Amino acid sequence: MSHLVQTELSTVRGKPQVLASTPIWQLGVLAALLLWIYWSILARLVGQWWSDPNFSHGFFVPLFSAFVVWQERKRLARLARRPAWSGLAILFCGLTLLIVGQMGAELFLSRTSLLLVLAGIIILFFGWNVFRAVLFPWAFLLLMIPIPAILFNKITFPLQVLASKVAAATLPMFGVPVLREGNVINLPSMALEVAEACSGIRSLMTLLALAIIYGYLIEKRQWRRWVLVLASLPIAVAANSLRIIVTGLLVQYWDPDKAEGFFHTFEGWLVFVLSLCMLVGVHALLVLIRRRRSGNS
Repeated sequence: MSHLVQTELSTVRGKPQVLASTPIWQLGVLAALLLWIYWSILARLVGQWWSDPNFSHGFFVPLFSAFVVWQERKRLARLARRPAWSGLAILFCGLTLLIVGQMGAELFLSRTSLLLVLAGIIILFFGWNVFRAVLFPWAFLLLMIPIPAILFNKITFPLQVLASKVAAATLPMFGVPVLREGNVINLPSMALEVAEACSGIRSLMTLLALAIIYGYLIEKRQWRRWVLVLASLPIAVAANSLRIIVTGLLVQYWDPDKAEGFFHTFEGWLVFVLSLCMLVGVHALLVLIRRRRSGNS
């Protein structure tokens, strides 16, 4: 009898403290409190997604993260939940970052603090093992936060110059004389300025997010997923350079007005679709190489 009691006690002690004993209403109150604290920040964030084409991909970032968590819901339910007080420290750091961001009117800090707060809550109530299980969808949420303006400008200008150099080196091959001055390409009929909107940062950010989503849904091997993510950078640069080259050809051989308006916007969509096809092509090439190696072995 005593042996049976000791066995039951050891079994109970061996079981982790789970959040199942925590009333749902407490989690509801916590979620409502977070929504109240971050309402203005989230409203401005959604407004920037809507008004700024460079970050319009932010709409589907939280949706995909939620989809990943929902898809892994059964595995997450089986995890042992061990609430950790270290989550309280992370929660405190997140709220401190929120205060600093609000005092300094720094949107990036205020928005990033939400991710730290979410991490702290998960660790505090569920434990580190659950947080590690949701690390990927949590980290993916970083892509929904627009990068700071100072960093954005440091990225866009080199991309502008790079796209200008590629276009200036390619257009003469098609019989178009070019004189490049920084990010301005002087053609016989007019000057093309590779502006910030044409730097490729918009397609780069969106293509990066789509590369991560595509790799997660289609590919199981981690190294291939990383290759797809890394390949999104040169693909975005090449596709944007192609857009500028096509614009230069239209200006030279058709109509200078085609550098603006509908045709310019349509080129952007067409080139982005082409960049998606290039990304799929990279994946197909990886699969083909793998099959050939397996066949030779």
